[in-house]
Amino acid sequence: MKQFFGTYFKGDRYIWTIVVVLSVISILAVYSSTGTLAYKYQGGNTEYYMLKHLSIILLGFGIMYFSHRARYTFYSSISWIALFVAVPLLVITLFAGTNLNEASRWITLPIINLSFQTSDFAKIALILFIARTLSRNQDNIKDFKSAFLPIILPVLLICGLILPSNFSTAAVLFSTSLVLMFIGRVSMKYIMLLVGTGIIFFILFILVASISNNKGRIETWKNRIENFRSGDNSENYQTEQAKIAVATGGIFGKGPGSSSQRNFLPHPYSDFIYAIIIEEYGMVGGVLVLFLYISLFYRTIMIVRRTNRAFATFLAIGCGFTLVFQALINMAVAVNLFPVTGQPLPMLSMGGTSIWFTSLAIGILLSVSREVEKKGGEEVAVSTA
Repeated sequence: MKQFFGTYFKGDRYIWTIVVVLSVISILAVYSSTGTLAYKYQGGNTEYYMLKHLSIILLGFGIMYFSHRARYTFYSSISWIALFVAVPLLVITLFAGTNLNEASRWITLPIINLSFQTSDFAKIALILFIARTLSRNQDNIKDFKSAFLPIILPVLLICGLILPSNFSTAAVLFSTSLVLMFIGRVSMKYIMLLVGTGIIFFILFILVASISNNKGRIETWKNRIENFRSGDNSENYQTEQAKIAVATGGIFGKGPGSSSQRNFLPHPYSDFIYAIIIEEYGMVGGVLVLFLYISLFYRTIMIVRRTNRAFATFLAIGCGFTLVFQALINMAVAVNLFPVTGQPLPMLSMGGTSIWFTSLAIGILLSVSREVEKKGGEEVAVSTA
């Protein structure tokens, strides 16, 4: 068995372990938190959503496996293609996407009738493109025209297309882009220029949306921030119920399947699954989940320290940072440290494309790790020859 896994599953073993543990926790939490949903839509068949979620996770592992078997340089060659595909998908989603909560975030593919959130694909595409551009321009990275301009335009375009329907995703992606540029030795004045340009575009978007008749998302953002600042959760039902779940969890929790707030939270299996985990497994379970994400980022840093390739460095940081940053935001919302954002918890929240694109990102990270281990083995072989 050990030889089998050593032969077919390459890359950082700690990351594989983290993913497996998160998946097990996810299955338990989703099974517990979808009881009300099952009675409402599936005639009380509580296994329906668990089995569906399990199949999504297994497909995610398949995506992770095949993406980690590909050489990481492959992702450099397809970065342009991915970016060109992402832009029209976001445009279609913005103007003709499936509308939910006054926001168009999904499109439905014909024939196979599969709906997916295009921003998940766009995140991966932009990270691949930035990593490729930074690595190819390290010799002239301080030059505005040849090194910085090719990055700033795609960042503003992709984040700008995501912003109207999903501010939190646009903010996470924009922050990841800034981190990559900082690590890539881009001049700080250029980074600040990008920040200033982003702020100007955001203000213009707010002004245009306020003047027009489409104020849905603006009002939602405004209400969430005002309720959070005032501490008044009477008008924010889901935050209030999440706080009750966290408060009643105690140190060791109520036990698996014993959550009561799952019956009151609107989305206990996705946006607020961390609150359900704390309620059932207590602070011990909450700290364990936090530790797993911090460990994932630590292993990402260890991979980066061992590689001497610029593209591999930027690719690993981009994939690792965006996943952990998103996880921290979701957990902060669940414990009322941040306003409600709607960000799912990577590898834990129920959802199809979210898990699949998260699996792709982890697979790319493992691909870099696999190449690092391969190079390390070659160096050892040379030194002992």
